[in-house]
Amino acid sequence: MKKIVLYTFLLMSIGSFSQEKLTLEQCYSLVKTNYPLAKQNDLLAKQNAIDLEVIATERLPQLDFSAQATYQSDVIEVPIPNATITPLNKDQYRATLSANQFIFGDGLIDASLSAKTASLKTKQKQVDVHLYQLKKQINQLYFSVLLLQEKKALLNAKNQQLKAKLNDVKSGVKNGILLPSSLFVLEAELLKIKQQFTALELNKNSLLQTLSSIIGKNIDTNLTLKNPEITTDLQASIIRSELDLFQLKKDEIAVSERLISKKTAPKLFGFANAGYGNPGLNMLDNSFQPFYVVGVKLNWNPFDWNANKKQRESLLINKDIIDNEVAIFHLNTNIALQQQHIEIKKIEQFIVSDIEIIELRKKVLKSTESQLKNGVISTSDYVTELTNLYEDENILSTHKIKLLLARANYKTIKGQ
Repeated sequence: MKKIVLYTFLLMSIGSFSQEKLTLEQCYSLVKTNYPLAKQNDLLAKQNAIDLEVIATERLPQLDFSAQATYQSDVIEVPIPNATITPLNKDQYRATLSANQFIFGDGLIDASLSAKTASLKTKQKQVDVHLYQLKKQINQLYFSVLLLQEKKALLNAKNQQLKAKLNDVKSGVKNGILLPSSLFVLEAELLKIKQQFTALELNKNSLLQTLSSIIGKNIDTNLTLKNPEITTDLQASIIRSELDLFQLKKDEIAVSERLISKKTAPKLFGFANAGYGNPGLNMLDNSFQPFYVVGVKLNWNPFDWNANKKQRESLLINKDIIDNEVAIFHLNTNIALQQQHIEIKKIEQFIVSDIEIIELRKKVLKSTESQLKNGVISTSDYVTELTNLYEDENILSTHKIKLLLARANYKTIKGQ
């Protein structure tokens, strides 16, 4: 019984979702979490945590165990006549455990940790940039579906008008005002509309399926997309993720530069060696003996043929390259914004003239309806004028959706 209730609840949930409206902002939000690439941020964070743990182990003692057994052709002998010192065996054995403790390196480990963290931020921002670039694809799919919705609504209105006119024509044929062929013209047009409904539905389903794959959420084919309210701020500055990425790359170069400079600093280690072997540290004692050695050592390479300096010079060139990429990005983005702004203004002017054309078409159709009713013209003439009005209304709807798309793309290009 509980299972039946659960299944019923799930079915009700699915049914209620199918009636919801999906907004453009919801699509933007869903792609950030559901698109496969979005998972890389967590994977990169996990990988970085492991890398940081590996680097941090350099602060811990490094242990090394070794064992060896050798046979040599000759050994040290004491050249003193009648000496009682037993010569060393030619077969010798030794097992040692060595420990090295990093003491000082002028912040080398901390610099390595910082470099790894800076690299993580850069990689994660690159993921964000790739995800943001999907917004333009979402815009195209979303507004294409909106356009099909508008076309379907207009086609439905035309269908209803033709059906109503079909009844009038039947009455005209019955009263002998119109010829029977007038009915065939309208019936053929209604069949064409039925085909158009099928084509619109198939195209919409295809677009929704693609959109569903990108945002990672099933979309019911009966779901209605909501017309967004989009305004463009021409004065707003560009706030694209790419600019943050460029800055993070610069930060990463600065951290890498510090890391390279630390590599030439003196490094101080403490060490301890303990072992057991024959001979031990006393080479004159020909027996198995334990032994140990403790101390400190300093490693420093003050002369590296300017390799360290050249590496830092190379990094500075990378900074200049990034500055150049930033300049190119701003140039291309501003050109794209200018083109999109021109497109917006052009479509706005088209819409004004579209409205005037439709008003004229309506007047013509009204006159045609009166003429058809009185048998002055044929139904073909009427259908022609109705189709002209329908096509012009379609053009207006297309321009309105294109205007929304142009504004959405403008905001996407700007990073708003």
